[in-house]
Amino acid sequence: MTTLGMIVGNRNFFPSELAEEGRGRVLKVLAGLGIEVVCLSPEDTPYGTVETYEEAKKCAALFKANAEKIDGILVTLPNFGDERGVADTIRLSGLKVPVLVHAFPDETTAMSIEKRRDSFCGKMSVCNNLRQYNIPYSLTRLHTVAPEEESFKEDILKFAAGCCVVNGLRKARFGQIGIRPVNFTTVRYSEKLLEHHGITVEPYDLAEILGQIGRLKDDEPAVIEQVEAIKGYTSTAGVSAEALIKMAKFAVVLNRLIEEHDWNGTAIQCWTALEEYFGVVPCAIMSMLSNRKNPSACEADITGLVGMYALTLASGRPSALLDWNNNFGGDQNKCVLFHCSNLPQDIFGNEGKMDYQAIIAGTVGKENTYGTITGRMKPAKATFCRVSTDDLNGRIRAYVGEGEILNETLETFGGYGVMAVPRMQELLRYICENGFEHHVAICPGEVAEVINEAFTKYLNWPVYYHR
Repeated sequence: MTTLGMIVGNRNFFPSELAEEGRGRVLKVLAGLGIEVVCLSPEDTPYGTVETYEEAKKCAALFKANAEKIDGILVTLPNFGDERGVADTIRLSGLKVPVLVHAFPDETTAMSIEKRRDSFCGKMSVCNNLRQYNIPYSLTRLHTVAPEEESFKEDILKFAAGCCVVNGLRKARFGQIGIRPVNFTTVRYSEKLLEHHGITVEPYDLAEILGQIGRLKDDEPAVIEQVEAIKGYTSTAGVSAEALIKMAKFAVVLNRLIEEHDWNGTAIQCWTALEEYFGVVPCAIMSMLSNRKNPSACEADITGLVGMYALTLASGRPSALLDWNNNFGGDQNKCVLFHCSNLPQDIFGNEGKMDYQAIIAGTVGKENTYGTITGRMKPAKATFCRVSTDDLNGRIRAYVGEGEILNETLETFGGYGVMAVPRMQELLRYICENGFEHHVAICPGEVAEVINEAFTKYLNWPVYYHR
């Protein structure tokens, strides 16, 4: 549930009854979208609007009192509005949340002094003042739009998704389980840069997890319950009871840690220590975590996890981390996405099956590599995203775009999908020329615009938006 603080702008030499009527219309639309609202009432100020500095202080105090639950601020202008009242309210509230500016349209048949809004012009003044006050803001797709229009409703839902991304990342907590595999220097990152942007990473020794697993008995209720959860999640035909118990114990310990540390996601040293010294891969458990929207990234790829979490916040759907892995024949705008895999069932259309990790089975033994979730990604429109710490320049950077998972089948192993991306060769050149990692986060749905706005406008991360 998203909660917006709402500022209804007003200017007294424009018709105030338009402000009263407009406030009611916007509130009705927001209620229909399931958006909760914190705003002044007509008992607080005339028509529940903001114009003077005293009214701005009243609205700011209300926002401060509800700061813990306000995800973003909606500024709506049923008439020209007072630009200083809007900007003062936001500054005095102390809130650092996304802001959306909306203006009502005039009717060409109602242009008399008694009925004219002039919100078209007032919106420019409000935006000018927000810029002067150094307050970042977003805009509706149309300069003026009636709140009942579908485009306004879509704008609100996109804005709400963006609020989730911004607020979620500013206080994200991730667990890094183990170290990155020694040869995967690709996934190096700066923990300090992430912390500077509000993203906390807590490293946790894989040896401690194995030690806690060693204290669990096979017949403990939590272990038995987790075995049944795994069987309910995916087909386990051909997988030994011993392997399932090992996976269940890993899940019990990991779930306890997630709850204890309040982690929003994990990145795990998924090979080869677990296979060599414990005897299973963690992929199924990681898949289950991602499927419940607590994303889990392989190969200790923390910044890959940041991208996964951002996509999940934006879309409300599980996300996955894959390799940009293969060309697809001679089609230059298609490629094969692949991982071993730990993809969530949502991305497989709930048809993923448990198997063994074919890539490292020859090294550590097939019997020690059961626990992958394999299959073909369900055809869907999709968004891709990669976040990376640019340590040399002291910044976080990213790229984002959209494509389509196609209804194409390959004779292969692991988890895979064929993805079409417009102008893909330009994207691949950008990735290589700028030294981005080979991992990419993917989620169903088209949320690239949401991610781009959240990253660039509110988090101040430079983004390449591939369109």
